[in-house]
Amino acid sequence: MMALLAAALLVPALGLGSGLSAARSGAEGGRGDFAFVNPILPGFHPDPSCVFSDVEETFYCASSSFNVFPGIPIHASTDLREWRLVGNVLNRASQLPELSLSNGSTSGIWAPALRLYNGTFYVVTTLVHDKKAADDPERWDNIIFSTPDIWNESQWSDAVHFDFEGYDTSPYWDEQGNEYIVGSHAYHVEPGIHLNKVNLKTGEMSGNWTNLWNGTGGLAPEGPHLYKKDGYHYLMIAEGGTGLGHMETIARSKDLYGPYIANPANPILTNANTTEYFQTVGHADLFHDANGNWWGVALATRSGPEYVTYPMGRETVLTNVTWENGSWPVFNNPVKGEFQGWRLPNSTRELEGDGPLVTEGDDSLQFSPDAKLPPYFIHWRPPIIENYAISPPGHPNTLRLKSSKLNLTGIDGNAGGPGGQTFVGRRQVDTLFTYRVDIDYTPETLEEEAGVTLFLTQNHHARTGLTLLPSNTTNSSSLVPHFRFHAISNIHVPPSFSMPVPVPLRNTPLTFEIRTANETHYTFAVGAVNSEDPLTILAYVPGDIVSWGFTGTLVGVYATSNGGEGKTEAFVSNWSYVSEGQVRG
Repeated sequence: MMALLAAALLVPALGLGSGLSAARSGAEGGRGDFAFVNPILPGFHPDPSCVFSDVEETFYCASSSFNVFPGIPIHASTDLREWRLVGNVLNRASQLPELSLSNGSTSGIWAPALRLYNGTFYVVTTLVHDKKAADDPERWDNIIFSTPDIWNESQWSDAVHFDFEGYDTSPYWDEQGNEYIVGSHAYHVEPGIHLNKVNLKTGEMSGNWTNLWNGTGGLAPEGPHLYKKDGYHYLMIAEGGTGLGHMETIARSKDLYGPYIANPANPILTNANTTEYFQTVGHADLFHDANGNWWGVALATRSGPEYVTYPMGRETVLTNVTWENGSWPVFNNPVKGEFQGWRLPNSTRELEGDGPLVTEGDDSLQFSPDAKLPPYFIHWRPPIIENYAISPPGHPNTLRLKSSKLNLTGIDGNAGGPGGQTFVGRRQVDTLFTYRVDIDYTPETLEEEAGVTLFLTQNHHARTGLTLLPSNTTNSSSLVPHFRFHAISNIHVPPSFSMPVPVPLRNTPLTFEIRTANETHYTFAVGAVNSEDPLTILAYVPGDIVSWGFTGTLVGVYATSNGGEGKTEAFVSNWSYVSEGQVRG
């Protein structure tokens, strides 16, 4: 019944590529004791930092979260194949109130470094305010979190702040137990890696920041990590920017403060100037397993060298590393979707906890009474708690949304604002998927709206919702429900539109769907709940409009008055995210 409008938005025939066919079938290839597949943390999981706990025989990895909340997810694994969400370091708005004030589409939490020392886990990271000038010291807010129990997210400390005009900070301990932080100095200062003694409990410094190394000449030396092995201090960093020129380089010194001598074989890790499907490889970390084998993690995008469509953004990949005594670490290059590496550790126990495996979907999730939002559900900045309720009176097994005045674009496409933005979603972790929800919503006031969104940032997303607008009938001032589609990006976008809701679909719960049509396009569709009729596709959305910046796509629901006075509540049920396959190359 809406075919004529949908036809106007159709892209040329969306054929299935060879990679898509393989992904739909779920083929993974052989997986023996030496085989694993990338990414190990699919979807929006950039800037990985990992450690191995000898006591627990468990690997833990942290990743960046930028503006989303809860933030800094921690995943755990005993075999380097299956990764379970442990919890989120940043899980209470009171831990870091400044996150609510973050400005910019790529602001928020950058590059957490996870380390374990004397039974305590530490995360050192930077809260960045993008809308400030690069030479403004208030742009960089460097912070420390710690916990004695990584499996209990409530045990993570409040943020401890320390003074450093830069980002990508990482902790280090010497043999005497002295505490240091190494970081990438801000752009207007001499670009390079700096070190200082910092009390990790209080943030107090006992010296001056000292330049250790400026890298090999690549753009933006950053993401430093220090390691002590065989009498050397190894300083590994990222260079070349986080795009196609991304690479990992390393230098070493007998003395902590240098001088650091670069590895003649730099870069030690990169997929630059290759035709590999995985690109932008860099921002790496090193760790060992119980058998003494070394491993490396890094970020990567599944874009190919074309670097046009990569909606899941920067993901976490794994490779094995050879690190002989007294020598340099050697990464298994290039990073690929399927690897034959060291023998993977045998899983000695089941990982406990409420969090899902990172690859799990949501099979008709019900918001049952007394339940909580799943730990992998996220908001854009800390939420206004009263805008969300599970199974409110009269609406069992639903998630109630109260409208925010701000819509998903916000005031200017970058900043937050009073009342926040009513939005909750989850990461897209599959190349191919179907996301559906049922929404019971009858707007009563002009411009109020609720629906679903494919969301990257405030200025890079697409959304389809139900809203109330004036009738387009000549000489009529009545308000009627409309479907509204809107997309925003810094490149071409499908045209926004609104259309009256067909009479059979008015005043009834609706199913909204976002689905991958293929590797490069999404469809937005709608229909009556429990109808035998297929959903009607309203729009096709190219994935390149959400292929930008440092984050990755989310799918979720929203409710807004679009700046008006609307207060009608939306009730969400039957939340479903189903994987339909991965493309790995």
